[in-house]
Amino acid sequence: MSHPTKYASQSRSTLKIDGHNYEYYSLKTLEKMGGGHVSRLPFSIKVLLESALRNYDGISITDEHIKTLATWNGKVHSHQEVPFKPARILLHDTTGLPALVDLAAMRESVARLGGKPSIVNPAIPVDLVVDHSVTVDYFGTPLALEANEKTEFERNYERFRFFRWAQKAFKNLNIIPPSTGIMHQINMEFLSSVAVKQQINGKNVLFPDSLVGTDSHTTMINGLGIVAWGVGGIEAEAAMLDQPLYFVTPKVIGFRLSGALPEGTTSTDLALTITNILRTKGVVGKFVEFFGPGVSKMSVAERATIANMAPEYGATMGFFPVDQETINYLRSIGKDEEQISIIEAYYRAQGMFMNLDDEDPDYPEIIELDLSTVEPCLAGPKRPQDRVELKKMKQSYQHSLCNSIENGGYGVPEGDQHKKVEVILTSGEKVTLEQGAVVLAAITSCTNTSNPTVLISAGLLAKKAVEKGLQKPAYVKSSLTPGSRVVADYLSQSGLLTYMEEFGFHIAGFGCATCIGNSGPLEEEISKAIVDNDLLTASVLSGNRNFEGRIHPQIKANYLASPPLVIAYALAGTVNIDVHREPIGYGFDHQPVFLKDIWPTSEEVQNYMNKWIHPELFRKRYASVYGANTRWNNIQAPESELYEWDDQSTYIQEPPFLNHLVEGKSMGIQDIRYSRVLALLGDSVTTDHASPSGAIKPDSPAGLFLLEQGVQPKNFNSYPSRRGNHKVMMRGAFGNVRIRNRLVPGSEGGVTTHFPSGEVMSIYDAAMKYQSSNTNLLVIAGKEYGTGSSRDWAAKGPYLLGVKMILAESFERIHRSNLVGMGVLPLQFADGNNIEKLGITGREIFETVGLDEDIQPGQTIQIRGVREDGSQFSFDAIVRLDSIVEVEYYKNGGIMQTVVKKMLAGSGSTTNSI
Repeated sequence: MSHPTKYASQSRSTLKIDGHNYEYYSLKTLEKMGGGHVSRLPFSIKVLLESALRNYDGISITDEHIKTLATWNGKVHSHQEVPFKPARILLHDTTGLPALVDLAAMRESVARLGGKPSIVNPAIPVDLVVDHSVTVDYFGTPLALEANEKTEFERNYERFRFFRWAQKAFKNLNIIPPSTGIMHQINMEFLSSVAVKQQINGKNVLFPDSLVGTDSHTTMINGLGIVAWGVGGIEAEAAMLDQPLYFVTPKVIGFRLSGALPEGTTSTDLALTITNILRTKGVVGKFVEFFGPGVSKMSVAERATIANMAPEYGATMGFFPVDQETINYLRSIGKDEEQISIIEAYYRAQGMFMNLDDEDPDYPEIIELDLSTVEPCLAGPKRPQDRVELKKMKQSYQHSLCNSIENGGYGVPEGDQHKKVEVILTSGEKVTLEQGAVVLAAITSCTNTSNPTVLISAGLLAKKAVEKGLQKPAYVKSSLTPGSRVVADYLSQSGLLTYMEEFGFHIAGFGCATCIGNSGPLEEEISKAIVDNDLLTASVLSGNRNFEGRIHPQIKANYLASPPLVIAYALAGTVNIDVHREPIGYGFDHQPVFLKDIWPTSEEVQNYMNKWIHPELFRKRYASVYGANTRWNNIQAPESELYEWDDQSTYIQEPPFLNHLVEGKSMGIQDIRYSRVLALLGDSVTTDHASPSGAIKPDSPAGLFLLEQGVQPKNFNSYPSRRGNHKVMMRGAFGNVRIRNRLVPGSEGGVTTHFPSGEVMSIYDAAMKYQSSNTNLLVIAGKEYGTGSSRDWAAKGPYLLGVKMILAESFERIHRSNLVGMGVLPLQFADGNNIEKLGITGREIFETVGLDEDIQPGQTIQIRGVREDGSQFSFDAIVRLDSIVEVEYYKNGGIMQTVVKKMLAGSGSTTNSI
């Protein structure tokens, strides 16, 4: 605001609330000044517009940006970029660790180049929640929680010590310790203010709460009316350092909900239904804004369940505007009444409070869904968008069993489709494993372990099952990892937790566990039986991701379901069942028990919620959230501006990304010559494929490296826990056990063929061999490259392997941005071309033609290929640098390099020519 535009200065207004005066940037005043048809804008666009008004400086945010947003017209496709400065940043430990390690490395680079290390510091509030470190090693016992937390601290002590250093070294950084809950639920219940009150130039200024987070499911908070989405750690670092996030003016699709969910369905069923609808529609990179009479009947927890799945349906956000239900929710979780009054008054004054009787925003396109048509469902067995109606689940499973791998199935030969194996467990009990056996059942992840409706439903289903005399098969590993400590309070106080524990659903931790691959080991005999007999076993979990190799390396079929259905399938012990017609088990006197016999009614669920969930639960839990973990408090860390790197550490190493940053140097943009294909991949390659999130196998390049460092396999931990060590992570790039590289037909896992030798080896070994001969590398893929979590190592890993460009048919939003942030060029086939149409085998040599300093966002260039027989061919590709800012990032070698250069130039250091 140092260069006030007429829009920014003249839109400043005063709002009186409860006798106090507050300043704010009035969108209604802006409209009266001729600043567009603001009153008809989608609610999410209004939040972006307010941010542009408030943060105007005439340089990074200009009059033109304000006009672009104020006159937004979704019917006209715009390539204009707009900036966004969020109010705060949200991190979790596995993405937050590399982000903070990068900041520590930036301090080192600044110091080496003559600057002050302290200039590298978050400029806006940053909250980091340690919630991704817990693994379900212990389960099915009241001791599981304590045992898993103890193991978590033993394995991750070095990482946690780094966090304790960072907490002291960096300003504006708050860290919530382990065993508190999932970042998204803590964001809902504690961190979010909905409306921010901040002192600016001696005035109390109000503005909408907003954030970006280094987890794709940051969108869960959209259910509370807060604009937020997931970004890569690289983008988050830029935002932390006061760089606006630039993106092409978003399209907004209106999603009108009407009616009410029928008896027997849950918000999970609705979320999976909407995911299927929107993924089919195609909403990648768009905002989806929910409205209509159906929304007014939904709780914030139900809205958050849908918003949480935005990455699964491909949208940037799944947004629910602030309305009366938002106010009701804030009151129910014990928020201060003064703050609630400010929120309601501010949003009404801004025209950002959604009333059912008001005129709907001017959405260019509207999708409609009658909630009464939603049916119980699951999703799987490989992707969250692949919805399966519960009544067709058995049929769907059997189809995937025999269907070919190329067509999304498993290709199990007919003679093996009914395979049975007898296993004697450690306890001495004999069990029979069949194809489709559920060996893992987990109530885990995000809203599904914090939405009281579905958790009370699960508890009541367990209660009825116990009363019917049902038992769970002994081969099913079951666990409960709630997203909030409050969940344990109301389940325990209501008595429902006791019934869940009867089936092994003891609390195993408070954090994101099974859904991110921290499911822990299966019992040794079960694991051996699966491997020795090539059994196709299944997991059923209440998470949001079920990509191949993610949940557990030995479990091929993974289904997403509501918490009550997770318990139901755990009791059945198989996915090869029609739960509508077949009993899920036999109770007392060997009487058959059907799902309908134990499914709770909505009235029963609501009665329990009314009795056991109240504001005091939330107030009490969050009163001492920062200091409640004694183990965390006892970790000692040094107090210094620069981190004391340890060359022997296998967890934390100074990354090499800024090693080539020297005075007066810039990478520039030039054609990429003589490039070999490192991997030739198909459709829906996920960030899990590019950077695994599960356990580290001893015979993998990362495992072999750790063994060389003297680390025993039991202490390998997971890939996410090692994200502070580039030497481990680059060895894990494309190391997913289920990735299929067409350069090695019929293979699974991180292998490739090296050229021209023709030798088959690990992707890491091949990349190192190519680097020794100064050979550039590229990866070629199909549609939806980079779906899944906002994982910066899915870009950092390929960068360190020497990958210069990724050529694909289409990209997911966050990952494409991450590639640019690391200086890896995303290229998109033009004119409908792809691998098959061009006859690409991966054995060719490729180069770009027309890539130079004058490149423009979205420009088309030529790719020239030379086949093995010497013949040449060429085709067009779109340069997916989508804005001028991204061109600048790529020119400098990435976001980190760009930011450090700007910092040094503005700090008065001796290297101000950078």
